Amino acid sequence: MTTSPRTALITGASAGIGATFARHLAARGYQLLLVARRADRLQDLAAQLTERHGGRYEVFAADLTDPATPAAILAYADQQGLEIDVLINNAGLSGKTAFADTPWDTLAGEIQLMVTAQTELAHLVIPGMKKRRWGRIVNLSSVAAFAPPAASLLYTGIKSYVLNTSQALDMELKPHGIHVTALCPGFTHTEFHDVMGTRDKANHLPRILWQHPEAVVTEGWTAVMKGKPVCVPGLVNKISAVAMKPLPIRLGYLAGKTLNPFKNS
Repeated sequence: MTTSPRTALITGASAGIGATFARHLAARGYQLLLVARRADRLQDLAAQLTERHGGRYEVFAADLTDPATPAAILAYADQQGLEIDVLINNAGLSGKTAFADTPWDTLAGEIQLMVTAQTELAHLVIPGMKKRRWGRIVNLSSVAAFAPPAASLLYTGIKSYVLNTSQALDMELKPHGIHVTALCPGFTHTEFHDVMGTRDKANHLPRILWQHPEAVVTEGWTAVMKGKPVCVPGLVNKISAVAMKPLPIRLGYLAGKTLNPFKNS
């Protein structure tokens, strides 16, 4: 009797850390459901993975700023007979203008993409993971989550939400065989700064601050497989996170776990 390969759902899979996660997991035998807005990029990636690994790689082009998208993704997975064992919540963006000068639709899309959709996708896949007693969720946060709030931007607050929620879910779900990790990279060589229009500023940053996406993904995947609720990849980022956060990461996690109001329910 053969066992079907596990399936990973990756958002923001068309480039950068998302595409790197796709290559990383495909090399380890995972089936993939690749989600992003750019269908052509997803198709090209799926074709490359098929040629190299010969697995199954489904593509679902969609915009996660649309509130209907998370349910549509899971409906498609169900139609294709795919049970989601791994969720990589990678899709993201950052605002480029001051809060008061940004149209509300733009701000609402940012929140929908990186807060609501990410949380809803986790909520949708967790019941199946609990039933199978196995699951892995990686939520893309940022080393910015440890920093003081940045003027005008929602990004720091959003990434702090992702960091804190990931730890809370890991506490709840680990007894069911599900690991949840907040992956908190710093500056990473991807298309993010090109899309956000901040490439010129990014290019002036010291080289020591930068990581390649392969290093971020390798460290992040190792962390979630080992059951670590927070992963800050790279020595410079680790030092920065410790310097900015008054309570050590591990101590904060243990304190929160001890104070869990539902542990006896």
